[in-house]
Amino acid sequence: MKLSGGVEWALHCCVVLTTDPGPVPAARLAELHDVSGSYLAKQLQALSRAGLIGSVQGKAGGYALTRPPAQITVLDVVEAVDGPRPAFVCTEIRRRGPLAAPPESCTRPCAIARAMAGAEAAWRAALREISVADLARDVEEDSGPGALAGVRDWLAGPGGPPGAGTARSL
Repeated sequence: MKLSGGVEWALHCCVVLTTDPGPVPAARLAELHDVSGSYLAKQLQALSRAGLIGSVQGKAGGYALTRPPAQITVLDVVEAVDGPRPAFVCTEIRRRGPLAAPPESCTRPCAIARAMAGAEAAWRAALREISVADLARDVEEDSGPGALAGVRDWLAGPGGPPGAGTARSL
């Protein structure tokens, strides 16, 4: 299963948005993650179109989660950024070539299509079980207590406090 890099950025932004009850400017999120603002804007727009985040206009504007982090799954974010299309699409290869199977003998998906569909269903089910809140909790465990509070403080500051490098490792 290959996902776009945008999924990673979108998930990181969702975790960051758990730290701040107010809207966070896209430019601030881009600066925090050291990524191009225009690139990150595409991911934020995809999340917004999917209704996972909302934008607030004006001087104090930015992006915020539209529902509690426990109600946003990793699969929600994946589908917002990369779309809901299946990773594998069967092209009925068994119906081609000199030994092609006739259409009437292909009434159910082949073994390969069934295996791929089963793997995708398991993958989607696993991602559906992980919420943005779960990711935020794991960031705190991985990066140490207060990591997300450090991100929140950095976001609140005019340019981020000195030594904010630990917050950037989310």
